[in-house]
Amino acid sequence: MFLINGIEQQTLAATDRATQFGDGCFTTARIIDGQIQFLAAHLQRLRQACERLFIPFADWPVLEREMSTLAKEKVDGVVKVIISRGAGGRGYSTANCITPTRILSVSAKPAHYERWRQDGVTLVLSPVRLGRNPLLAGIKHLNRLEQVLIRAHLEQTEADEALVLDSDGWLTECCAANLCWRRGRDVFTPRLDQAGVDGIMRQYCMRQLASSGFNVVEVNARQDVLQQADEVFICNALMPVVPVRQWGDLHWTARDLYHFLSPLCEQINQS
Repeated sequence: MFLINGIEQQTLAATDRATQFGDGCFTTARIIDGQIQFLAAHLQRLRQACERLFIPFADWPVLEREMSTLAKEKVDGVVKVIISRGAGGRGYSTANCITPTRILSVSAKPAHYERWRQDGVTLVLSPVRLGRNPLLAGIKHLNRLEQVLIRAHLEQTEADEALVLDSDGWLTECCAANLCWRRGRDVFTPRLDQAGVDGIMRQYCMRQLASSGFNVVEVNARQDVLQQADEVFICNALMPVVPVRQWGDLHWTARDLYHFLSPLCEQINQS
């Protein structure tokens, strides 16, 4: 099901800047028992992205109601929200873009995530690197061509997910998930101030670990740091956490962080 500006339809204006320029942002949220997990955090993510992109979206109460209404139809599923700058004239100018477009959809949760949680995943190093751009780093804007290319390469391999570097060779994320690793009581995750997406589940996991006695550090690191890792996991709002069992010749069997975080990530009301 799709809602575009509150109307059930699948037709978008050809002049909408989402299609013309990828001019917008999005978030993808998990539905549990008819409720949206991290609803406030997803709305805040969209607000921050709109502010960063100078999109004058103001219908936040309407959007929240629409998200909650769609979620009631699913016991377990996914709601995706896209906000574009709306329809406008020819060229890059935003002068004639007055009314942003909101697009909502609901779908089933990816079935393979349950298998991934049980078995763990394998990674492959992607040859596609993310461009460094501090203006857009961290937010989920609609320009996803890098991820499309990463996914295209991944599907030519037997791996489950891709290990992604930025254009300077720093560990950044996976194709559709954030990356974390543990060495002793120290938990590391890549800095995302130059590239990548600062995921809501990443933020939540970092808070939970920090308050539980782990030393959580955001770092610039090369891929070889994983050779010293005791445990590696990936996360996003839908997985929500998945252990990594293998990357090339490296194997991990420890699941301390996974077993700690997994039950916490199944709750509706989070902090």
